[in-house]
Amino acid sequence: MVENYLRVTGFYHVSRIGVIRGFHLMLAALVERWRPETHSFVLPIGEVTVTLEDVAHIFGLPIDGEPVSGWTDSSSEFVQSQGIAIFGREPSVSHNAKSYIKLGWVRRIRDAELLDTEESIRRYVRCHIFYLLGSTLFTDKSTAYVHAKYLPLLHNFEQIHTYSWGQLVSLIFTEHYAVHHDMIQRRWMAL
Repeated sequence: MVENYLRVTGFYHVSRIGVIRGFHLMLAALVERWRPETHSFVLPIGEVTVTLEDVAHIFGLPIDGEPVSGWTDSSSEFVQSQGIAIFGREPSVSHNAKSYIKLGWVRRIRDAELLDTEESIRRYVRCHIFYLLGSTLFTDKSTAYVHAKYLPLLHNFEQIHTYSWGQLVSLIFTEHYAVHHDMIQRRWMAL
């Protein structure tokens, strides 16, 4: 039943992606070949870049639709009201940055849902999507928090699929990789 709701939101495919194991050497080789100035990999066959079509195929996220833009209100009142609307309770936030919600808390809330009513299934799916945003799609260096600015985009369940989540993933990938290329390269070479 949850699967059907994830399909409706456009997040079914990305929710099926698990931890990728055993590709250390391939990923290390790709990191070496990344050129941040052109946002591309330099391979023997030429330059290759990650396109929106790649994001759509890999993650299965929509690339057409309304732009994904988060709210800029980071007050504790905003985070609390949005958290109650989405999760049904006040969220556990970071002590350092009150606009960030703890992913562990989101996972516990999601996993505690009984899935016995349509609303509980929708709440589970919203929690799951929010968890995916912080753990898979828009990760930061902590990998423990996700920004609350995405919560309002999950209010209207029927509209979640209308946002162009894939465009934001593509943008964040190229911007993040360009800024952090040297650090990522050092980390991969140290493994």
